[in-house]
Amino acid sequence: MAWCHAGRAIFFRVKTSGPRAYLQIVENRREHGVHRRPKVGQRPQHVIATLGRIDELEASGRLAAFLASGARLSQQVMLLSALGDRQKEPHLAMRRIGAPLLFGRLWERLGIAEVLRHHLAGRCFGFDVERAVFVTTLHRLMVSGSDRACEKWLEDYDIPGASGLALHHLYRAMAWLGEELSDQAGATPFAPRCVKDQIEEELFARRRDLFSELSVVFLDTTSLSFHGQGGETLGRRGHSKDHRPDLAQMILCVVIDAAGRPLCTEMWPGNTADVSILLPVVDRLRGRFAIGRVCVVADRGMISEATIAGLEQRRLEYILGVRERSDRLVREVVLADERPFTPLVVERADGGETQLFAKEVLCEGRRYILCRNEAEAAKDRADR
Repeated sequence: MAWCHAGRAIFFRVKTSGPRAYLQIVENRREHGVHRRPKVGQRPQHVIATLGRIDELEASGRLAAFLASGARLSQQVMLLSALGDRQKEPHLAMRRIGAPLLFGRLWERLGIAEVLRHHLAGRCFGFDVERAVFVTTLHRLMVSGSDRACEKWLEDYDIPGASGLALHHLYRAMAWLGEELSDQAGATPFAPRCVKDQIEEELFARRRDLFSELSVVFLDTTSLSFHGQGGETLGRRGHSKDHRPDLAQMILCVVIDAAGRPLCTEMWPGNTADVSILLPVVDRLRGRFAIGRVCVVADRGMISEATIAGLEQRRLEYILGVRERSDRLVREVVLADERPFTPLVVERADGGETQLFAKEVLCEGRRYILCRNEAEAAKDRADR
């Protein structure tokens, strides 16, 4: 601890003398307006006072009283001391409120709490399931992790209505979301219909109006590996996108609309190939959300001849990425087309712009759109 005033620095120093250590208050002095230059190995310090032996000061409590009296005069110093019972450790409690307030407002505005309570009507749980679902959702938004990690994370947050929640409550809430429904109409070959599906459909119905449509939906998948036992129905070894082929995993598919709002998620065994996912998801979307015109947008990992044939058989529009290297037609015909590109400026959601060069190539009854991004090309060259 040090004080500075008019060129003088005042601070504590420990002076040893044999086996004993003494606490002193010392200062650095300026003489004749010039800071005195010390000799090698020396410091320009002047002893103001020797407070006494450190062990005696600590034992008597005089050092703590001295520091406390000085701390009262400074707004920058916080002194925590256990007064009265010196054997009792001081306790400081801090709870974070920002994330629960922000996402709690969104939770209510989107109607998620109301939908959950509607589906929980008549169920005799001994705890607030809606609060447990909110806690686990907020945990995944903030740091992600398991329900066991969520229980410890919860201790640092002040979430209304969540004070009595324990780990087994989080487990039971997740089990309720995964309960299989008696009506399995529209279930995919990979997973049954469950309570979670009903909640997604009701949330979509709440924001739907006469003019709502899902003319464009975006699909993507990822793999989620996990430790420990469990997951017998979904946990499988497969292509790991998080580079953990040694662990069992599940495949997660996320579907969003053109405005970026999530529609639903699907879970499948970890050895499910992306090319087998697209058609069952599209069929299920049309049944669950009563949508007519659908344009499916997916990346090249979901493309196969059978997938494209299935989309055309269903008379669905689609925009799919292509495999440039393994598709001979694309490599030798489409990419070799010599017609000029058309420059395009695409506005981004953040207000910026992306410069693209695009052209259309028709080949064997299919329409290919080639896009070149010079900025990304320069980045790829630098990476290589």
